[in-house]
Amino acid sequence: MVDSESDLAPVVKSGRFAAFGRLAGWKKALIVLSALVLVIAGGLTGGGFYLYHRYEDRVERAPLMPSLSAEDAKKTEENWASGPLNLLLLGSDSRAEEATSGVSPIGERSDTIMILHISRSRDRAVFISIPRDSYVEVPPGGNWNGGKNKINSAFAFGGAPLTAETVTKLTGVTLDGAMVADFGSIREMVDAVGGVNVCIEYRVRALDTGRVWEPGCHDMDGATALEFVRQRHGVVGGDFGRMHNQQLVVKALIAKVSSSGTLTNPLELDSLLGITAGALTVDEKLDLRDLAFAVRAIRPGDVDFRTVPYTRADLNTSAGTAVQLDAEASTAMFAALAGDTIDQWLAANPPQVQPGT
Repeated sequence: MVDSESDLAPVVKSGRFAAFGRLAGWKKALIVLSALVLVIAGGLTGGGFYLYHRYEDRVERAPLMPSLSAEDAKKTEENWASGPLNLLLLGSDSRAEEATSGVSPIGERSDTIMILHISRSRDRAVFISIPRDSYVEVPPGGNWNGGKNKINSAFAFGGAPLTAETVTKLTGVTLDGAMVADFGSIREMVDAVGGVNVCIEYRVRALDTGRVWEPGCHDMDGATALEFVRQRHGVVGGDFGRMHNQQLVVKALIAKVSSSGTLTNPLELDSLLGITAGALTVDEKLDLRDLAFAVRAIRPGDVDFRTVPYTRADLNTSAGTAVQLDAEASTAMFAALAGDTIDQWLAANPPQVQPGT
């Protein structure tokens, strides 16, 4: 079994939902996590529901979930009341490659697909990343008649609702809401906290500028962090390495927000929350007050990250080279998500290798 700590988190919006697809997926991969981190780190606890009212109108709404059966709707209602929660987090890209690669646009794809699991006890959160090139069954939608394809194609065929349906079919997990973000403002977010310190395990080289980050810890301002997280060809593991680098930047942002006094500085907090709220699109039925309440007791140390186990990333398919998920291990992971025993599963299945190796 190949398993690796993964990317970051997740998914859609800019001031206009339609404009989201024109932004690279790596920009969106952190924004939802960053938004939730502000909640997790204490930004919406106690009297902080004032902040909920202040920023709610800046968050865009859109229909991101498919129509639910009466049974699924009842299950979701029960989960929000007293059960574990599983939220879909998406990041999308209108191009298959970064602009610097010279590859022409081929249609919009979901560049980041994650499930955010919040425990029934509301004291733990786990982000499970599904590799965007996972070869799975994609239900019919739009001009697509259904069949095996890369999971990121679901967004192109039927947007967020078909992606949610695909993830549900793959995992068997009831999804209790969905969020999408654009991370065009990563530079502003990092600069808003005065920069971050990112520690890496391997050498990363920026192909466009030639900048090199050697193993060790590096102070990064917004522009540098943005350049770092967009690299995929000059990093071990390609996309998997890039997901890991994104996670490192988010962890650094979490640490800085938690320790720098940002949460107790009204001007800094207002700036950071304003940037975050302006980058989110959430499902029209998702109650942000309920979400804030659900994560209010979670702290940075209570958040984990993992990628769905896979066996190979060079599977030859009719849709091109794809990722083959580990059927046995991934099925066990999904069952643990559904049964709210994911912490036990993670403890029993530590990452086997560094990302992409």
